[in-house]
Amino acid sequence: MKFCKKCFYPENAKPTIIFDTDGVCSGCNYHSSRKDKDVDWVEREKIFQDILDEAKNMAKERGNSHDCIIPISGGKDSTFQVWLLKEKYGMNPLLVSFNHGFNTPSGLRNLRNLVEKSGCDLITYTAGKESVRKIAKYMVEKVGDITWHYHAGIKTLPFKVAVEKNIPLIIWGEHGYAELTGLVSLKDFVEFTKWSRTEHDMRGIEAEELIGKNGITKADIEPYIYPSDEQITETEVRGIYLSNFFNWNGEENTKLMKKLWNFGSISYKRERTFNIHAKIDDHANDVHDYMKFIKFGYGRGTDDASMEIRHGRITRQDGIALVKEYDPKEPSSLEFYCKFLNITKKEFYDYLEPMRDLNAWKKNNFGEWELIDPIWKKESYSNHNEFGKDSIIFNQDKYKNMYFNPRNKPDLSGEIELDEKSPFFIWY
Repeated sequence: MKFCKKCFYPENAKPTIIFDTDGVCSGCNYHSSRKDKDVDWVEREKIFQDILDEAKNMAKERGNSHDCIIPISGGKDSTFQVWLLKEKYGMNPLLVSFNHGFNTPSGLRNLRNLVEKSGCDLITYTAGKESVRKIAKYMVEKVGDITWHYHAGIKTLPFKVAVEKNIPLIIWGEHGYAELTGLVSLKDFVEFTKWSRTEHDMRGIEAEELIGKNGITKADIEPYIYPSDEQITETEVRGIYLSNFFNWNGEENTKLMKKLWNFGSISYKRERTFNIHAKIDDHANDVHDYMKFIKFGYGRGTDDASMEIRHGRITRQDGIALVKEYDPKEPSSLEFYCKFLNITKKEFYDYLEPMRDLNAWKKNNFGEWELIDPIWKKESYSNHNEFGKDSIIFNQDKYKNMYFNPRNKPDLSGEIELDEKSPFFIWY
């Protein structure tokens, strides 16, 4: 297996990753392109302002009090999005939240906090528990994804609301796939499309295809049915990404929101990553990420360590050690989610068996799966327990409440939602 010479992504990373002649991946090159002197961020902000002015004018003409929609989860990015649009640009966004059911106490705490601090109107759609159970079980068997309904819901509901309320602008945060593997170019000013939603977020499966599978009915898939082309055209709705117009830095955005709007990071050690401020609203993320590891041989440790290496906040030695520690770990919540799906742990592994990438995995003499060429064996590193002797994020107090360091543990917040891990999701 070939790995990026700069970060830790393997050549089979998803979505498609490309290595240049120097062995550097397209995700790293995308990140570097954002620092290019030819990128005029001042001009890009002017373009963004023009888009907002147009949305305000259209809202006024249509008699709408809301001039845009911001999809939110209560996470760090959506908190920053709402703050930026309301406080800096004077927009009156309608917040739209798809309640997928697999909520953490910290996520609900931050969602309540966001709504309170912003004073914005909020529309929430809550998926039915039994519908989610049927869909999640089918998707685990079909594509190895327990959170398909998350992505389908949050990438569908804002457009359903936009059509219903006649609101022409939806504002997303960063383009996630660009940040990970450089799926698109910064020069493209890429916008949201139904095709990218289906192809990447929904694993190439539209909701209508699920009817009749595992007892799934038309009523079960209603939240995931995208508006018709005619409805989209009539509303003139478009979805834009803030990362096209601003030099996006998720960590700096988070620190700002902690300071201004009381966004809360967790203080306990996570099982599959060292990052304690991102994706803390998603209780099923550990299982979802573990499934990625089973299929492709890498997980959240690789994702987060790669982001940090690109920003120059950790050494390569520390990054490899972090990947080794976090990527292979089976999450303790796996048993809980198997019970929710009414399957055994053996059935879980059996479903994923044919999905393993044989370029990453092989069976040993004992019939057990093992990685063929993990990066911690491919490259030598100091196998130590004390990370961060030379790395910024593990060495400075200002980062101690952003990343878990066993040598310098995060401060307790005094809020049980942030300080204690729940073994169960909260369905509200």
